[in-house]
Amino acid sequence: MAAFSSNEDIQLVTFFLEGEEYGVDVMRVREITGMTEITKTANSPHYVKGVINLRGVIVPIVSLRSRLGMPEALDDSASCIAVTDFNGELTGFVIDEISDVIRLRQGELQPAPDAAGQPWIEGIFFQADHKMVVLLNLEPFC
Repeated sequence: MAAFSSNEDIQLVTFFLEGEEYGVDVMRVREITGMTEITKTANSPHYVKGVINLRGVIVPIVSLRSRLGMPEALDDSASCIAVTDFNGELTGFVIDEISDVIRLRQGELQPAPDAAGQPWIEGIFFQADHKMVVLLNLEPFC
């Protein structure tokens, strides 16, 4: 879980998966890139789509939908890859569509309900239009 002070602003990249909006700490996202050819890898878990060559660096690509137990997208024309960096290790996550970069106060973030039982959910917040956004920690998926 990210260590934020209650007065600290958090900047998030938000994106859609199956019509719901999610966010991740912008400091964890190295770049967003369009879909590219993904080379399949043998004997990988079902959620690992394969690898890409990102300017000479081989990056594993994970279907975030599959990893979260969602069905694959029927229309992936807006899909892109969010390349994350956790301790120098790059992992790309296929997302349905990039949404926005937003800033909120740490105090606006509500803890995830215990019933969610999913350690990768860091919290939930509501935007001005009352839309719910789920803050994810993608590190366990790398």
